[in-house]
Amino acid sequence: MPRTTITLPGSLVEELMTEVKAKSKTEAVIKAIKDEIRAKKKKKIKNMAGKMEFTASAGELRHRDRRLG
Repeated sequence: MPRTTITLPGSLVEELMTEVKAKSKTEAVIKAIKDEIRAKKKKKIKNMAGKMEFTASAGELRHRDRRLG
């Protein structure tokens, strides 16, 4: 994993560590980054709501899925 040096306000990092219940600064920053990425992905998915059209019925989809037997 590549190392990166960044300068952050100490009070902000301490607050982040408390909020995400992290044991280290690195863990806190990684959790914050992952949470931000997850939030952005959720927003993209929500923005797609109503923009996709399904041409197959639920029954057709169910019968095509080999995992369902």
